[in-house]
Amino acid sequence: MEKSAAITARDLGLKQIGKIYHNLGYDQLFEAEVANKEGRVSSNGTMMVDTGKFTGRSPKDKYFVHQKPSFENIAWGKVNVAMAPEVFDELYTEVIDYLSGKDLYVTDGFCGSNEKTRKSVRFVTEFAWQSHFVRNMFIRPGAEDLQDFAPNFTVYNASNLVNKDWERHGLNSEVFIVFNIEKNVAIIGGTWYGGEMKKGIFTMMNYWLPLQGILSMHCSANVGKKGDVALFFGLSGTGKTTLSTDASRKLIGDDEHGWDDDGIFNFEGGCYAKVINLSQESEPEIYNAIQRNALLENVVADDDGVINFDSRAKTENTRVSYPIEHIENHEASLKAAHPKNIIFLTCDAFGVLPPVSKLTKEQAMYYFLSGYTAKVAGTERGVTEPSATFSACFGEAFLPLHPTAYAKLLGEKMEKHGVKAYLVNTGWAGGGYGVGQRMSIKATRACINAILDGSIETAEFDQTRWFRLHIPKALPGVDSALLNPRNAWADKEAFDATANKLAGMFIENFKKYVKDGDDFDFTKAGPQL
Repeated sequence: MEKSAAITARDLGLKQIGKIYHNLGYDQLFEAEVANKEGRVSSNGTMMVDTGKFTGRSPKDKYFVHQKPSFENIAWGKVNVAMAPEVFDELYTEVIDYLSGKDLYVTDGFCGSNEKTRKSVRFVTEFAWQSHFVRNMFIRPGAEDLQDFAPNFTVYNASNLVNKDWERHGLNSEVFIVFNIEKNVAIIGGTWYGGEMKKGIFTMMNYWLPLQGILSMHCSANVGKKGDVALFFGLSGTGKTTLSTDASRKLIGDDEHGWDDDGIFNFEGGCYAKVINLSQESEPEIYNAIQRNALLENVVADDDGVINFDSRAKTENTRVSYPIEHIENHEASLKAAHPKNIIFLTCDAFGVLPPVSKLTKEQAMYYFLSGYTAKVAGTERGVTEPSATFSACFGEAFLPLHPTAYAKLLGEKMEKHGVKAYLVNTGWAGGGYGVGQRMSIKATRACINAILDGSIETAEFDQTRWFRLHIPKALPGVDSALLNPRNAWADKEAFDATANKLAGMFIENFKKYVKDGDDFDFTKAGPQL
């Protein structure tokens, strides 16, 4: 355990405190989790916890306090919902009253591996496992850092407290995740899901950094032996964590990064991977990272603690958080040079997009702003056929500023550093969901390897019709029949109808980004009917 300075109720903004467990080490957290009966221990010694009915984030319950001067920067709407200051003050008082006098776990960490712009964050939680989670996910300060640690931002997680007055407050439900930018605090109530703390601070980094000209990104990153850096953008389920975790390349980080004048830097000190259908054969690095100090969420295990990674009995969103040190081949500095390649990952359940395509800079801007993937039938109630999802910059739920602010920064940096961009479909080929087959991890890795070793540049390219994407005619390790998506369909008329339908969805979604007077009409880089 790192030695921390003594902490008081005043330090925490509380009226009084019970026992404070401040910056406990992993062994102490494990002992507390067992003693408090907060979870079970798996057959290999990894702690397993359940997060109740909340097995994912609650995006409709996230709010920003509407106040000067930050309200001028925020893109208000369905993603960034305003809360009146007086409502926040009422909830904040309830949270402070609720936590005051309780035994609490307090964890200090850094967000951002670049010391010039990193943020010091303090988490005040009710449960040891929540402290364990943020210890995994954020950069762990050294003993000297903790002696004079002063938080730039504090998160109060009162997960057992619900807002009984939510209707009077005009809110969505009794759950609340609220950010007060001016007071540098966030409050959480009504949900146990650990990811609210992780993505909450990511949201704040997405506010702070772009205002300094630094691009914040929802992406994974790795670096090759020659120092060549690759970024992987993608929504949940597209393979972002899996594909960036590569035994032949050092992992910089799996989810959140910044891009400044020095290069790429990880925000976090750990990884948060989906483990549904996980196997040692297909994802050995992640599988082997599940060991003592990791934390499993909502997995199914038998009486002996043997995990069934294929089970969806609790949720499709089974997860594990672990310190990045559990990945043997990681970049210890959590930083690297400017990227050479950018890869946009999409899980196209319509089976229309090619396994890999090379993008122009303008196409890169278009697909970055579109942030496309697709949900498949059965993953949500009422979803009976593939459903297109567009999430700007592959992370719209976490963007306080307008998406074009991030796209502009990306374009500037790509231009300045000569970065190449590619679109990789990890979804279906030979037909949509229910007809075609999901691209194998092996085939997708072959596409990724061709990008990273540069061999894709020597390929002969075709151009698809509706999306006008440049696709290689042949690649080692990939069945050539799959590379052109139309050729992979037995029913060509069905492909044409589906491609036309999906192209229309892209065009309709992108209308909100078209403005008179723009220097470049990015719709020209997108699909055409």
